Amino acid sequence: MAEILKRNKALSVNPLKASQPMGGSLACLGFDKAIPLLHGSQGCTAFAKVFFVRHFREPIPLQSTAMDQSSSVMGADDNVIEGIKAIAEKSKPALIVVLTTGLSETQGADIQRNVREFREKYPQFAHVAVVPVSTPDFSGCVETGYAATVYEIIHHLVPDAVTANTHPGSRQRQINVLAGSLLTPGDIEALKDLLEQFNLRPVFVPDVSDSLDGSLTDDDFSPVTIGGTPISELATLGDACATLVIGASLHKAGELLAQKTGVPCHYFEHLYGLQANDRLIMTLAELSEQPVPLRIERQRAQLQDAMLDTHFMLGQLRIGLAADPDQLNALVTLVQEMGAEVVAAVCAAAAPILANIPLNSIKIGDLEDLEQLCREQRAQLLIGNSHAVTSAERLGVPILRAGFPLYDLIGAYQKTWVGYRGTRQALFDLANLVINFAHEDIPVYRSPYAQKTDTERPSGSHSCH
Repeated sequence: MAEILKRNKALSVNPLKASQPMGGSLACLGFDKAIPLLHGSQGCTAFAKVFFVRHFREPIPLQSTAMDQSSSVMGADDNVIEGIKAIAEKSKPALIVVLTTGLSETQGADIQRNVREFREKYPQFAHVAVVPVSTPDFSGCVETGYAATVYEIIHHLVPDAVTANTHPGSRQRQINVLAGSLLTPGDIEALKDLLEQFNLRPVFVPDVSDSLDGSLTDDDFSPVTIGGTPISELATLGDACATLVIGASLHKAGELLAQKTGVPCHYFEHLYGLQANDRLIMTLAELSEQPVPLRIERQRAQLQDAMLDTHFMLGQLRIGLAADPDQLNALVTLVQEMGAEVVAAVCAAAAPILANIPLNSIKIGDLEDLEQLCREQRAQLLIGNSHAVTSAERLGVPILRAGFPLYDLIGAYQKTWVGYRGTRQALFDLANLVINFAHEDIPVYRSPYAQKTDTERPSGSHSCH
């Protein structure tokens, strides 16, 4: 049981966390023909858009209600209602997710009521799904905003089993997958391949691998997402034989889905490391009623060999970590399986899962806290997002980039961490950082009795002949 150390500063220095509206926007971007609408100032949306564009290196559809000084004081209900109407009319989306920001939450916005008023005023847009989500950016992080949005999408758009006349298991090969914010587009692609090897049909909620995978399209421009889970698929979730919930932050959403549809859920905190993936594979074999493919058995053997090869570098390595709760839990499991020691752990926000992580303490804080802890505990390697690179440079240690945002590496958002192959590559990356970065170089020994060469003799001296 880890002791959770709360913040003790009045400000953030080199902030670790990104905001809840960004997490909510990320979840929205995993659905086809969707667009997030941030209820706040234009600056709030511009800031989020910069983060997404730098991370994914793709055009990101994002809109704002553009609150100004007057609407912040007098009320911004019309901004929301007319903003939804304008998007529905011009962009023709299938889904609009209305997300609050710190400004609108402080102002006292009631977006649930705003959406109801929009429905009453503009019934011609009844075919457009509109989901309001409370995501104040003065609390939480990307993970909590993402989880809240997935929960509200299930609450508003997944029909009850009785209403929709769905029957669990009627689609015998369909598996619902609630994909947590720690999964990259590359992770979801790998999971799709894995489930298809068991002849299962996965439906990911949401699916950022199809909308943020970097693929070129025939369209020159699109005001909404291209790719992702179609909204129509949400009506089929009640016919699946099972649901996989990946990420402890989505447990509440999984419980809601099970309650609405009757489809049983299988919960996974993460899919990093050998043990977590063994459990996933055995679950898939049981659900599919098929033996584990030989190809997957070979990948497991390859991971075991990689663990043998890298344990010389990673065993007893002193590591500092900074991440959102789910990813922090996953990374701790990954490195502890190899015998490494996590000497500093900083999390972006509090979450129930943190208390179960096998560490002495976890600090809720920023990258300045991480840097101080790593210096005190003599950490030899850091794992964190691109904002932690300067901390690693000041500490003189290598860094493995993980999390959000990653803007100083091309294709980092596509890195695969999950599965046997993803875990294997992560271990190789860690080991290569260790062996290619000098930690404690042994100084060259020079014997006092060794004869000096001509280049080492002081000027003016002459050799005897």
